[in-house]
Amino acid sequence: MSFVGTNVQQPAGFKAFIPAPFPSAGLLQIDQAMQVKHSEAMITLGRLDGISRLLPNKDFFILMFIRKDAASSSQIEGTNASLDESIEAQTIERPNDLPDDVSDILHYIDALNHGIKRLSDLPLSSRLLLEIHKELMTDARTTQHAYPGEFRRTQNWIGGTSPANARFVPPPVHEMNRALDELEKFIYDKTPALPLIKAGLLHSQFETIHPFTDGNGRTGRMMVTLYLTQTGRLEIPVLYLSSFFKKHQDRYYEVLNLYHSESGSPNEWLDFFLDGVIETAESAIIACHKITELRLEDLAKVQSLGKSSAESTVKMLQHLYSLPIVGLAEVMNWTGYSKQGAYNVIERLVQLGILSPRGVKDYAQKYEYKRYLDIFNEEQ
Repeated sequence: MSFVGTNVQQPAGFKAFIPAPFPSAGLLQIDQAMQVKHSEAMITLGRLDGISRLLPNKDFFILMFIRKDAASSSQIEGTNASLDESIEAQTIERPNDLPDDVSDILHYIDALNHGIKRLSDLPLSSRLLLEIHKELMTDARTTQHAYPGEFRRTQNWIGGTSPANARFVPPPVHEMNRALDELEKFIYDKTPALPLIKAGLLHSQFETIHPFTDGNGRTGRMMVTLYLTQTGRLEIPVLYLSSFFKKHQDRYYEVLNLYHSESGSPNEWLDFFLDGVIETAESAIIACHKITELRLEDLAKVQSLGKSSAESTVKMLQHLYSLPIVGLAEVMNWTGYSKQGAYNVIERLVQLGILSPRGVKDYAQKYEYKRYLDIFNEEQ
């Protein structure tokens, strides 16, 4: 039996994974090399927390980090839509006509935003996970009935056509409920544990339990950000690991499988997870620097306009940080201007080299803040 659990024959004729009491002592015994890497990850995370606090209008920028995570996390599950497509979708007049791939990302954004906001009055818990899952899966595309906001009541499996030939069979429902209870207690357990090791174990154990019929991966990846935010490791939620998991998707699945393998070791998962924190935090630090530099550069361009023009254009520029693809409707809403007035603001930003036309020019022309988008599209 491993530190995590073992496969046990079930009355229906297949084997299912039964988690060991969580966390076992072996899971929290971290060797020196892992402790060194954890220290490096914590230092990098601290640097990110420091620089992200300097960002002005933080809510605008946070939304872009969330969108990037939503695109990557949804792509892991087979969604083909890009970050840019999900942003542009928020400017169309009939959202019910969205392609399913784009809708997947928008559901994820709504779910993660809901989770972050709810942390102010509801701690990370099974109840919060159910709320997030409901936001994620209600009216969303699914491969089977998702039962939004409900833990599964039947046996599920991963790969294959049935539990008998599946790649992995999570615990049956009664064991699932016991394991979820232990996972929730672990969040608040005072037993000494390195914080990022704890965050990594929360994700891998959740994926092992697989408590939903659909949406487990996306919900489990949200847990990491919510846990780090709740515990104060990040004052501003700008660390999102989905882009790292997408970049190394085969290895991501491999080490998660090793985590609950009877012959494997959870250390390979934890080592990979810490690498993800370090790489993602460093990437976010670079992004924060670039955002600050671009903002100062573009503000200087806008200030070169006359006083009245500069005032409305600065207001427009601030909104572009949260929605960097726009049409006339968005600008009219932000500024209160007529169609012609809004068009004049757009033209000023085009002439300044801040906005550029997107796609074929037509009556529904969109414009993009390309240099800003490029910061978030790197390594997509």
